[in-house]
Amino acid sequence: MDGGAIRRWAALGTAALSLSGVFALAAPGTAEAAANGRCAGREVRTLPFPTGTVHLYRSNGYVCATTVAKRPGSGILLVSVQARGNRPVTDRGRYQHHAGPVTVHAGHRCVKVRGAAGRGTVASGWILC
Repeated sequence: MDGGAIRRWAALGTAALSLSGVFALAAPGTAEAAANGRCAGREVRTLPFPTGTVHLYRSNGYVCATTVAKRPGSGILLVSVQARGNRPVTDRGRYQHHAGPVTVHAGHRCVKVRGAAGRGTVASGWILC
């Protein structure tokens, strides 16, 4: 082998190692985002109802929520979060798996949460106070 061939093989090996490292670092974040519907923070509450579950997350004064249907394609999905004193932020549509995420800045205020999947619904009072 001449010197140019050795350099090409070395560059190819370095590129392959770098690319595998990128995939190894990206995979855990992607899996976590898919598991919680892309909400940041830690899960602080779940609100189960007959056709789905609303998952609530909190991080740095923000509250985020997603509604996950028990059966994919179960009709209209809805998730809504309202910080006390503000209007609700809502995501509603004909989704396959989940609605949201919706995020509001709550600070230290209470929030109300609603979720729906098909004919099933759930609504909280003021929580996370």
